[in-house]
Amino acid sequence: FLKTGQFWHVSDLHLDPTYHITPDRTKVCSSSKGANASNPGPFGDFLCDSPYQLILSAFAFMKDSKQQVSFMIWTGDSPPHVPVKELSTKLVISIIGNMSSTIRNFFPDLQVFPALGNHDYWPQDQLPVTTSEVYNAVADFWKPWLTDEAINTFRKGGFYTQLFESSDSSQPLRIISLNTNLYYSPNSVTVNITDPASQFAWLEGILETSSQKKEKVYIIGHVPIGYLPYARNTTAIREYYNERLVKIFRKYSSVIAGQFFGHTHRDSIMVLLDEEEKPINSLFVAPAVTPVKNVWQMESNNPGVRLYQYDLLDYSLLDLWQFYLDLRDANKKNESNWKLEYILTKAYGIEDLKPESLYEMAKQLSVPHSTLFEQYYSNFIVSYDKTIVCEEGCKTCQICAIQYLDYSSYTDCINREATWR
Repeated sequence: FLKTGQFWHVSDLHLDPTYHITPDRTKVCSSSKGANASNPGPFGDFLCDSPYQLILSAFAFMKDSKQQVSFMIWTGDSPPHVPVKELSTKLVISIIGNMSSTIRNFFPDLQVFPALGNHDYWPQDQLPVTTSEVYNAVADFWKPWLTDEAINTFRKGGFYTQLFESSDSSQPLRIISLNTNLYYSPNSVTVNITDPASQFAWLEGILETSSQKKEKVYIIGHVPIGYLPYARNTTAIREYYNERLVKIFRKYSSVIAGQFFGHTHRDSIMVLLDEEEKPINSLFVAPAVTPVKNVWQMESNNPGVRLYQYDLLDYSLLDLWQFYLDLRDANKKNESNWKLEYILTKAYGIEDLKPESLYEMAKQLSVPHSTLFEQYYSNFIVSYDKTIVCEEGCKTCQICAIQYLDYSSYTDCINREATWR
């Protein structure tokens, strides 16, 4: 019998403190940037970032679900998507503080492992390579969760590592929380820096030690590595940094038991392959709590939170339960009824979440006219709209992004699939 543990993953809360219901639809929230909110209700709107009530309903659901969890990972982005002049360092710090204490109030005894997002700074995206007011303030907010050593590293560059000791497991798990925002394309601070904040050197050092100590590692971060599933030939982080991370993760894949990101607001998986195209690592991008989209975007996401199950012996991932709030329904009924959207192994008929299984799943999704892929795309947008289809070029981008994380293999995939009808 498998002994299993569980943990929560939440991402991209994006609180909009200005959200309020008012007859003038352009004034419902600053995050709509002057556009008419589409159908605002107590739990939010698809053109707005999260009202506080939505965030409270997510955490209340998690708490009331009575799931036995060992810890929670929280992969960043607390402030809203608003013009730079509407925020400030002080405001960004206070919003991150507010979200940190909200989580602590709901889960006073739970170990939380947070990571910084690209919006957790002012001006957004411009996270620095040395200590800063934001890093210091956030380090103070996260003291209840992190060791002194982790806090000290965090103050210098916005990243840290920490061991998770559990009474149920024979070996501890190492969490590495990366500041991938240093590699994010819009970050002009790090242009032309080979190793921003020396995070690569630090990461390789930690992984090398872990490998000698035979530890298992979970990598967490905000901006994911690999290619964006909704944009052709586009990595979220700069290509050079992406190649470098892929190389590091390939080298140490035997110690890394899972990787977890946010940022895209969508639900997707990636399988890291080695040079021989063998699956060696499982990566997960969790959807956002915020339902926001831009006026010109066709699709958004319903708010989501997720629960992972892992093997207590080797920390390998066994399953994930994705929960969501049907926002239109919640607003209509004036109550939040968070529901199970899918269980990954059941939805795709696989054994567990190990790289081999995810690779099998990826192969199934690639089959022409695969109904499983339709399911995957519906989950990608968190059941936002069953009528939206993803075919041809759209599907190619998704399929290639799942399996190919480096430039040469991804480009080959795109060119292979390019049926320029």
